[in-house]
Amino acid sequence: MAADLQVLLDAVTSPIRREILWLTWDAELPVGDIAISFDISGPTLSSHLATLRAAGLVTMRVDGNFRRYRCNQDAVRSLVPFLAANDSRWEAADDIDERKLATASPGLVVSVAVDVPIGQADAFEAFVDERRYSDWLGVPVRIRGGRFRATLEWGTEVRGTYEVVRPPDLLAMRWDFDDDAVPLPGRTPLVAYLRVHRRGRGSRVEVHQLANDQEQAAFLAGAWSMVLGRFGEAHTSGAVGRRPPRPKRRAGGRG
Repeated sequence: MAADLQVLLDAVTSPIRREILWLTWDAELPVGDIAISFDISGPTLSSHLATLRAAGLVTMRVDGNFRRYRCNQDAVRSLVPFLAANDSRWEAADDIDERKLATASPGLVVSVAVDVPIGQADAFEAFVDERRYSDWLGVPVRIRGGRFRATLEWGTEVRGTYEVVRPPDLLAMRWDFDDDAVPLPGRTPLVAYLRVHRRGRGSRVEVHQLANDQEQAAFLAGAWSMVLGRFGEAHTSGAVGRRPPRPKRRAGGRG
């Protein structure tokens, strides 16, 4: 048992390997996405990943031409006190007195994703350039000073603000819509995060949408599936800018 513990401790003595565990704690990442965070060679990164895998601290899954790594949380939890001594991010929440000064309200997160055969920067630009956004969404989109607005073909007006614009991978937004016919509990501004990941020669667009309850989550899942579905269809079929008129229908199957 002591020998096994020493193997684990040896595996996390490297700050690079500790950072890999942090990056993959709750996300399965391909090698390319992990490499972005380090200024090291490919063989060096592979050596670090092999050490973590040999110690049982990460798992690896082959996905086509990709090798995807994820932190083995059960194995790493026993090392959290050691990791916290080197990096305060690993400090257990129960040990932080300041948490008593804040209020928390747990909610739901809806995740919707689509893969497209265009590069990361190109995919990101399609969500911040109003001409391109209009082309693939199929309705006019206006983006001015970080504020966006569009009226869908069935009359629903969507509007919001890009709170964070970080090319080529992150958009954080607050948004809402005007449509009394759609019952959506809690009409406070909605919060969503749009991430664009490199994926081979193409990219993956992923939206994480916060929701208050299951009913709202179901509606928002349908809404974002419609939006990303249009994005994927347009860029996979090459139909950007020459989309035929669409029938009047609501996101999520209403109307």
